[in-house]
Amino acid sequence: MSPLARLARLLFIVLAFLALPARAEVAVPDLHARVTDLTGTLTAGQIEQLDQQMARLETETGSQLAVLILPTTQPETIEAYSIRVVEQWKLGRKKVDDGVLLLIAKDDHAVRFEVGYGLEGAIPDVLAKRIIEGVLVPAFRQGDFSGGIAAALDQVGKLIRGENLPAPQPKAASSSFSHEDLLGPLLFGVVMVGGLLRAIFGPLLGAGLAAGVSAVVAWVVFSSIFAAAIAALLVFLFVLAGGRFGGGSGISGGGFGSGGGGFSGGGGGFGGGGASGKW
Repeated sequence: MSPLARLARLLFIVLAFLALPARAEVAVPDLHARVTDLTGTLTAGQIEQLDQQMARLETETGSQLAVLILPTTQPETIEAYSIRVVEQWKLGRKKVDDGVLLLIAKDDHAVRFEVGYGLEGAIPDVLAKRIIEGVLVPAFRQGDFSGGIAAALDQVGKLIRGENLPAPQPKAASSSFSHEDLLGPLLFGVVMVGGLLRAIFGPLLGAGLAAGVSAVVAWVVFSSIFAAAIAALLVFLFVLAGGRFGGGSGISGGGFGSGGGGFSGGGGGFGGGGASGKW
């Protein structure tokens, strides 16, 4: 796209925002999944199938796709609201800008593809419009929202796969792992092993053995003598007290889990590329 064309598009976006009321009435939902259906149009099974379809594409190419279905974007146009969504969601990789949003305003009978900067060559406005008119509009008129979305995403995926994009980086486990992730399992193991040692060898010797094991584990995990000493002292006192501090009875609740990470954007940028349609 030429600099003049990009400037004209950005000018259009600015003018669209200036024409809006002072307060936008439709809030942008938080991004937690690849498919956000605020209308109840899709079943759980259909959402799962679409999610898997987009997840496969992201694994293969690195590009992020998302679908948002909501009742209406009024009083905003679908174009203006779509820009607000992608500015908040930031689909696509940072500096690669390979995100795509499919926005469906069901009550308005309006649909839009918002295409990131990095995919404007692979999915120019004319092709985005062709997918809308040739795939989405006919399916939506028949009430087949799931089938239409799946077919459109398939077409988009073929265009993305044909683009020379940077290869996706494997998500190493270490990127999201921290030493603190071991604290829960370690404490649970201390309770189990320490209690067993205390029952076999008595309070004092059992506490000493448990403290020694904990010191070794802490040294391996944290590579710190200070951490090993603190772990040994705490475990020794804990096991010696029979697993009770302050009148309690062992570990209280808590549990373990991932904390509900969900799906999130990668920092991609958008400039108004894409197309809209009505059915």
